[in-house]
Amino acid sequence: MRSIWNGSISFGLVSIPVKLMNATENHTISFRQIHLADGGRIRYRKVCELDEEEIPASETVKAYEDADGTVIPVTDEDLASLPLPTAKTIEIEGFVPASAIDPLQLDSAYYLSANGVPAAKPYALLREALRRSGKVAVAKYALRGRERLGMLRVVDDVIAMHGLLWPDEIRAPEDVAPDAGVKVRDAELDLADALMNTLGDADLDTLHDEYREAIEELVAAKASGEPVAEEEAGEPEGKVIDLMAALESSVRAAEGSKGDGGKADGKDADVHPIKGRTPRSGGSGGGGTKKTGKAGPEKKAPSGKTPAKRTTAKKTAAKETAAKKTTAKKTAAKRTTAKKTTSGTRKRTSA
Repeated sequence: MRSIWNGSISFGLVSIPVKLMNATENHTISFRQIHLADGGRIRYRKVCELDEEEIPASETVKAYEDADGTVIPVTDEDLASLPLPTAKTIEIEGFVPASAIDPLQLDSAYYLSANGVPAAKPYALLREALRRSGKVAVAKYALRGRERLGMLRVVDDVIAMHGLLWPDEIRAPEDVAPDAGVKVRDAELDLADALMNTLGDADLDTLHDEYREAIEELVAAKASGEPVAEEEAGEPEGKVIDLMAALESSVRAAEGSKGDGGKADGKDADVHPIKGRTPRSGGSGGGGTKKTGKAGPEKKAPSGKTPAKRTTAKKTAAKETAAKKTTAKKTAAKRTTAKKTTSGTRKRTSA
């Protein structure tokens, strides 16, 4: 990595020569402005608004505009004459727990490398001291013509430095929070907890810039003369009508995306229906019946019986009734025959 600053870390009376390197890189795709008609580059030139002439860089200086509109020139020589103790030194001011640094203050990130063999030992000393204390160092340093605030911490076996915004550069969140009268019910919190458990931990290594990839594909397609695929605009998001129904639907969707029955990190996310809530017809997650076209909802058969079972039961009953009638007729015929035989016997005996 290329160093962007050379100096030293001042750790009490210990001086540690270091090189400063960017710890991050920007993958944003850059565009140029062109004249659409002929493809010519559009360039910006520095033109004096008084004589309307282009001014070279050698005749351009900084200036401060006062509140009343007065312009005060400030040259590079003026700035160089100012006392700036941190111009080549990262001055450690003290040590604090990492939790004492508000993430709102975090700015650019850098790696600090030991500059030369003699710097290796004091560098390792500061690194291990930070590691064992569990604290971070707060320091001042100068970069690109201004003094800045920084935080030194250990990343693997390297000392990293984060640029920090000065405390007075952080705005107070006035009039940002919602109305204090908003109440959140326990049932809603339970569903939010279930959704968080179902989604599980975020795997930061798998996250990537999908918009940048889409731009790369667009540029490649235009360069090769291929037609550019257009995606249909999706439904507008962010419109929540029923918070509970939205939470329930989100939990079920997250469970389905996990593909393991809704388990995340060994925990089950259970969704229980809320008592006293009336399901909305067609609502997502509310237990209602979704309508399709003009057809009404499908009627369910009574519990334990289906149309096929009812038909079989009717046929069986009809067979049993017919069998009973046949048996009754045969029994009646036998009785009639028996009566006739007995009567004839009695007549012969009396004769």
